Amino acid sequence: METAASSDMRIRNVLGRLEMILDNENSRIGVDPSFDLRSSNVRKSRCLYELTILQRDQIPEPQSDIFVSQSKHIRAKLELNSRKVGAHMEACRSVVELLKTAAQEAEADGIYTEEQFRYGEA
Repeated sequence: METAASSDMRIRNVLGRLEMILDNENSRIGVDPSFDLRSSNVRKSRCLYELTILQRDQIPEPQSDIFVSQSKHIRAKLELNSRKVGAHMEACRSVVELLKTAAQEAEADGIYTEEQFRYGEA
């Protein structure tokens, strides 16, 4: 059976990885066009899954001040990350809508519409 100390160390290691992933994602999202949000999200989800498993198997004990502080710090980074990802997704939706509108306008040459062609087929 795993000792509480080794479980704490594993949790801190996962929290450390999660913090690095969040810092990287928060600094690059919306700035670096080559940033792979999907793979970053996979790594982030993996850390959160590992934390869930580690904490589920752990006997509830009073947490150290360092652990509580680190958890609050990461929670703040997760909240910032959530806002940044949301803004990024909204920007993507806006761009898609603009492209969709431009494509529809380009298809309409002002003489015939798609509906007019369909009317003759019915």
